[in-house]
Amino acid sequence: MVYRRNSARLLAGAGAIAALVVLSTGCQKLRARDNLNKGVQAFKSAQYSQAVDFFKIAVDLDPGFSTARLYLATAYMNQWIPGAESPDNDKMVNAALDQFKKVLEATPKDEVATASIASIYFQQKKFDEAEEWNKKLIALKADSKEAYYTLGVIAWTRWIGPDREARNSSNMKPEDPGPIKDAKRRDALKVKYMPMLDQGISDMQKALQIDPEYDDAMAYMNLLIRYRADLVDTPDEYKKQSEIADNWVQKSMETKKLKAEKKAAAPAGAK
Repeated sequence: MVYRRNSARLLAGAGAIAALVVLSTGCQKLRARDNLNKGVQAFKSAQYSQAVDFFKIAVDLDPGFSTARLYLATAYMNQWIPGAESPDNDKMVNAALDQFKKVLEATPKDEVATASIASIYFQQKKFDEAEEWNKKLIALKADSKEAYYTLGVIAWTRWIGPDREARNSSNMKPEDPGPIKDAKRRDALKVKYMPMLDQGISDMQKALQIDPEYDDAMAYMNLLIRYRADLVDTPDEYKKQSEIADNWVQKSMETKKLKAEKKAAAPAGAK
């Protein structure tokens, strides 16, 4: 009987402790959500440093609170200045990346975190990482026109330097028509860069399939085709590619004008 009474007391005590734990956890989650709401208000007012403080408290109270962690990462990101070199600026972007990646540890298919990481790496000119993360974004969101567009821009950006160097070594001015005069060098560059440029054009075409009025993609289609033309074999072929590029310039300008006219004609307050 004594054993049974002691067992009953132990069970009752354990139940009380469990209830306290549940109550405490519930209170922490309520406090986490309260701090999230305060952080959101600060965030909307562009008070990002203050928002970070609230979001950090929310995450400390509830480490599994992905929404708070996503806001925390975004608040860090909004304080980062791309291209500025300083320890504080580096600290901001590294904190943003760290928090975005922690979001993905809990929710691997989070599109916002994936897109944000891809954007950061692109703005840092870390093109290998940017390419990797934009492909991850496409795997999650097949209609991400921005991801396809960025992949196309990366391809063009990687080719600019080698193209200019090859032109300089061939005593060609920037305005001189192509292709690159040094045939041996041109052939070597073609092996390395033509597949990349072809893929960049394909990616830009996919962006335009998703959004036929994507004028930025049209502008880069012009650049990709025009610069790739330095790798073709003959002046006649270069001329044909340049004409195709010119058409994309014209289409981009017409689309920009049409969109501006639509915006001007839209009722006040309309999106």
